[in-house]
Parts: sequence; structure tokens; C-alpha cells
Amino acid sequence: MNSTTPTPAAGAPPPIRIPRTTEAPSTERLQADQFPGEVEMSLVDHLEELRRRVLRSLLAVVLAAAGCLVFVKPLVRLLEMPADGIRFLQLAPGEFLFVSVKVAGYAGLCLALPWVLYESLAFVLPGLTRRERRLVAPAVAGSAVLFLAGLAFAWWALVPAALRFLVSYGADVVEPSWSIERYLDFVLLLMVATALAFQLPVLQLILGALGLIRARTMLAAWRWVLLAAAVAGAVLTPSTDPVTMLLLGGAITGLYLVGVALVALSERLRPGPAAAAQAG
Repeated sequence: MNSTTPTPAAGAPPPIRIPRTTEAPSTERLQADQFPGEVEMSLVDHLEELRRRVLRSLLAVVLAAAGCLVFVKPLVRLLEMPADGIRFLQLAPGEFLFVSVKVAGYAGLCLALPWVLYESLAFVLPGLTRRERRLVAPAVAGSAVLFLAGLAFAWWALVPAALRFLVSYGADVVEPSWSIERYLDFVLLLMVATALAFQLPVLQLILGALGLIRARTMLAAWRWVLLAAAVAGAVLTPSTDPVTMLLLGGAITGLYLVGVALVALSERLRPGPAAAAQAG
């Protein structure tokens, strides 16, 4: 008796064909996709690379400071411009020499900051994921722009406002004749503190992009932000006048709101789970 292959009965559903599944990606492939620049290095190699990059950064700062030392007198005149009409004194031998080195050091640090950021990113970048790498370029560009904006805001608004208040307060009692070292310490510290305070939106954007905080949560904490801005304005300003503290505190509050708006915009532009799964 010959065996025949059974035929499906009339009206029966067609057989289900299961497509051949592709090979699941290996752990090594997923890790390579997630960390595209990762390099296997020992702890000693990491420390050696860190030492080289720190030395390069310090060398860049020293070279930039040495170049600024050649043009330090125009830089000092530029910093003296907000104190129009004030007489500056050299109260000790060599005081202006030490002031010149200090001004050149601050200016060299500002000029070498892009190279220092590059060395820092070159050390950190291989250990970042693709998602984290997308934040690097906007964060560095925004940080540099905000740093320069902080310097300009301090030189254009904060320093003149503080000097007008301090001079007018005792104008009918004392004649303003200031030490050049004390004045430049005041100006440089205020400018650097303001430039660092202007990094707040970049920090907020990074935390929001990593999903560590949401715009609604930041906006709900506005009372604490006002308090923190007032404290920061009192701590970061080298003088005790209320004008400078209010200006810096108001600037920090405004920057915080800008950061909240940027985080909210990034949340709107971020694809949902379905779109992310489809893109993957």
C-alpha cells in the first residue's frame, strides 16, 4: 500500500509559514554599537594618558599666558575702563609686576580654554555612548558662548554698577584712590564668577537630555531657585553692595528659566518609545 501525502481538506486555513529568524546580535556587537570609540586599556595606561593630556593643557595655558603678558598693558587699560575717573596707585614696589602676571594668567586661561576642553573630551569621549556623544558638540559650543557672555555681562553691567554704588556711597567723605592690585582682584574675580554662573543652562540641558530631571520638576522648584540665586549673588560677588548681588541673582534666575525652556524643547523634540523602536 503506497503512502500518499495528505492533502489539506477543503476550506481549511493555509499553513502558517514562519520566517527564518536572523541571528541575534552578539553582546560584543551591541557593546561596539553603544560604545563606538571604546578602547581596551589598563589602569596604568589610563593614568598615563590622563597625565599627558593634563600636561598638554597646562602647557597651553602657560603659552597663552606668556603671549598675553606681552600685551598686558592694553589688557589692564581695558579692565580699568569701567572705573572712569578713578585714580589707581601702586602701593608697593613691584605691585604692578605681580598684577601683570595675574592678569596674563587669567587671560591665558580664557584663551587656552578651548584646547583644555578638547583634551578633556578626547580623554572622556571613548567611554561615552552614542546618545551621550550627541550632547558633546552642543554642550561645548553652548558652554563657550555662555562663558564669553558671562565675561561681557560682568564687564559691561556688573562692574560699572558696583563701582558706581561704592564710589557714590562715600564720595562726600573720602576721595577714591584705589590700589591697582585690589581693583583688578575685584574685577577679575567678579568676571570669572559670573562666567562660571552662566554655565547653568548647559548643566540643565545635559541633565534633561540624560533623563535625570524634567522641565516641569525644575519649574516647580522656582521658590528654591530664587533663594539659591540670591545666595549665589551674595557669595560670588567680591563686594557687599546690593546692586551687584541683585544683578547677578537676577541673571542667574533668568539663565535658569532659559535652561528650563531648553529642556522643555528637548523633551518635545525627543521621539517617543514607538518612534525610537521603529528607528532602531
